[in-house]
Amino acid sequence: MKPLHFGLLCVALATAAPAALAQTKPKPKPAPAAAVAPAAPRETPPAGGTPRDFELPAKEEFTLPNGLKAKLVPYGQVPKTTMLVAIQAGNVHEAATEVGVADLLSKLMSEGTATLTGAQFADKVARMGGWLNVSVGQDQTLIYASCLSEFAPELAALLAEVVQRPALPESELARIKADFKRQMNLARAQPGTQARQKFSQALYGSHPYGRPIPTDAEIDALTMAQVKAFYQTQYGAQRTSVYVAGKFDNGAVREAITRAWATMPQGPAPRIEIAKSQTRPDVTTLDRPGAPQSTIVIGLPVVDPSHPDYMRVRVMNSLLGGSFGSRITRNIREDKGYTYSPYSYLETHYRTGNWSQNADVTTQETGNSLKEIVYEIEQLQKTPPSAEELKGIQNYESGLFVLRNSTPAGIIGQLNTLDLHGLPDSYLTEQVKNINAVTPQQVSETARKYVRPEAMTIVVVGDRKIIDPQIKKFQASRKKPL
Repeated sequence: MKPLHFGLLCVALATAAPAALAQTKPKPKPAPAAAVAPAAPRETPPAGGTPRDFELPAKEEFTLPNGLKAKLVPYGQVPKTTMLVAIQAGNVHEAATEVGVADLLSKLMSEGTATLTGAQFADKVARMGGWLNVSVGQDQTLIYASCLSEFAPELAALLAEVVQRPALPESELARIKADFKRQMNLARAQPGTQARQKFSQALYGSHPYGRPIPTDAEIDALTMAQVKAFYQTQYGAQRTSVYVAGKFDNGAVREAITRAWATMPQGPAPRIEIAKSQTRPDVTTLDRPGAPQSTIVIGLPVVDPSHPDYMRVRVMNSLLGGSFGSRITRNIREDKGYTYSPYSYLETHYRTGNWSQNADVTTQETGNSLKEIVYEIEQLQKTPPSAEELKGIQNYESGLFVLRNSTPAGIIGQLNTLDLHGLPDSYLTEQVKNINAVTPQQVSETARKYVRPEAMTIVVVGDRKIIDPQIKKFQASRKKPL
């Protein structure tokens, strides 16, 4: 070992020597000012290309006799396949006394099947070079999975087993409940969650979209019998769609889906209770003593993707507060420094949606932040944006849309959105064209029609002894009541 150490030491010294010697040399004198070359003029960046409509890859669609729908989309050259099983059974389908039962079911579905233990199940997916994730949303339970292309038929069969023959081991229920409670308690402690919950409750009332996240007591009260009953009454082939995208053998995958899913019971027909959203022009404050920031949510119900005005609302939102270069962001982040990351967005559900501006602002600037948000809304209502400003937003929205569809997962996610909302393929193929067809005048008209400050619900979580006087001053300054 000693010769090796000696050799490494010699190499290190030899390598370091030139640098050490260079440090001892006198520094050259700077060149006279006249000899310094002038800085090269900045080049004007090239003009952006003309936005192109998205071309939906050719897809194969078929429906099994039991009602299950499947879509196969060959896409790309990477030897991987992505799959999605979308089941119309989410939190919206839960009874008021069983909030969280859909989540427990989804977590138990990852614990193995009738023929595979949880460990065997995980090992089988790993041997396919893949992964699998089960999650619950408001309207659907989604199972995303991926594997190497040669295992695509096998994965299609495995997904059928996960959905049709889940083990639902009661021995794991206590552990899963404990983990679920930790997740809910963590979420409940976040001011953003608190504000969003109050906001949703104001808009949707007793509808499942407006329900608060389950408490420890509610989770503890859920039984395995309720989990199994939810599965029996809400799952079925008529509510299930299978999407496949990537590189795979079409014939083999179609055969695997047909064979593995044909025995699934037909189950209930698709159904989502449409929420009757309501405008609530009031202000709610939640006390968070000593908080250095206030969390603001301000918004109101708007249209969903099935409405003809939705694309205009989307462009208007991006310009107003939904992009990093938006007006509200420039105002309260860049110019005023009230907040670091404000954002507005459109939350969409089945046949309903809402617009909201969200921001964590300095406590002392809570009232001023609300004032500036409303100011930017009213400015957009009064004056159309310039063609240049709007074009920048349209390029941004078009670019985002193309990026969302640049992967197999993105494509099947978009196809599921079409099916959930009952939209035609043209919603995707003509989206870039429709985004760029919005005019400056239509942006202002849309703001006047849908984003009305006098009809907005405002929720603020913060130190009430500091924020309440500011909010009263803000309300008093308004010509129209909030």
